[in-house]
Amino acid sequence: MYKVIIVDDEPIICEGLRISVKWEEYNCEVVGTAGNGLEGLELVRELHPDIIFSDISMNNMDGLAMVAAIKSEFPRTEVCLLTGYRNFEYAQQAIKLGVTRYLLKPSQMDEIHEAIECMTNNLSNDLEEQHIEGKIWNVSDKKEKYLYENFIKNRPEVDPDSDSKIKETEANNYIAKKALEYMYDNYKMKLSLKEVSEYCYISSWHLSKLLNQYTGRGFFEIVNKIRVDEAKKLLRTTAYKVQDVADMVGFVDVAHFSRIFKNYEGIAPSEYRHQ
Repeated sequence: MYKVIIVDDEPIICEGLRISVKWEEYNCEVVGTAGNGLEGLELVRELHPDIIFSDISMNNMDGLAMVAAIKSEFPRTEVCLLTGYRNFEYAQQAIKLGVTRYLLKPSQMDEIHEAIECMTNNLSNDLEEQHIEGKIWNVSDKKEKYLYENFIKNRPEVDPDSDSKIKETEANNYIAKKALEYMYDNYKMKLSLKEVSEYCYISSWHLSKLLNQYTGRGFFEIVNKIRVDEAKKLLRTTAYKVQDVADMVGFVDVAHFSRIFKNYEGIAPSEYRHQ
């Protein structure tokens, strides 16, 4: 049977869906319910459901981020979103991320049944996700242009026959961009892969794999590249001491900063400044 999870911060919605649908007629079984997005994600990772019915407007999570996280880690999971808000752009983005149905509350039972039938048909046909070119980078934006040109544009190709290759889907594009932007915005902090993965609502292992494929670099390679590029700007345009520059871009040890800088630029920070 197909495993179903219902996520909604209104218990009456969860219970109503659970008891009002004759799930067995669709070869389905409700295996769990959750009251918010974070609980829902934990349940997804624990039970690996085939189908998810979820509210998109929950206090502790951005609904689109939750969808992207689910579709990135579990691309074959079918998702139906329920919402009380009419927002065409939101619905459009959700569908791009891989949502099967987007239903307005209060939903009619025939809409619920149609959604279940569609999702179970997709599962039974074992549909492959289409390859999607993620045109999500706005190169007129300074930050996005930097990230795209330095980490995405000239990334190395992954062997298409590799068992470890992740499909390039809209959800994966969304997660990769979200992670890179977070790293760029917080490079001065003591960043960790775990912190960024929690921000993106996916596992550290999955984020590491995703970043490696999308950029051809490991997590710390990306962070250090951003820090070195920011350090170069400061060395060119200010009179700060090298030790101060190291601290300003997130290095606590000036010797470590100098070593990393030389690995990227071939010369020490002081030599770079003199040039």
